[in-house]
Amino acid sequence: MTISEICKKFDISSDTLRYYEKIGLLPKISRTKGGIRDYSQNDCNWIEFIKCMRAAGISIEKLVEYVNLFNQGDSTILQRKQILIEEREKIIEKLGILQNSLERLNYKIEHYDDLVLKCESGLNSSK
Repeated sequence: MTISEICKKFDISSDTLRYYEKIGLLPKISRTKGGIRDYSQNDCNWIEFIKCMRAAGISIEKLVEYVNLFNQGDSTILQRKQILIEEREKIIEKLGILQNSLERLNYKIEHYDDLVLKCESGLNSSK
């Protein structure tokens, strides 16, 4: 796939893809005889993984560390697993904070619903 096809498929800019390649998040992308990047299914899998991890709030630095360990082979499995465990714990903590915020918002919205009903019923009774 070309870079423009990848950009459309993953809703990502070409600058971001080039940056990911430059810093080692993506493997060296093969090129056509004309020098155009030619993304493989494996490259797509990496892009999907990176997008997912970034959406979860995992830092570029932590992802670079993970990819570097991955590239070193099976001797780093436990280190990679530990990175994922640590990041999962951070996400669980964030989910708790978000759940608390959601509950607070729901409470406030219900409060305003009650106020609106009181105001409407007060307006109706004065007619």
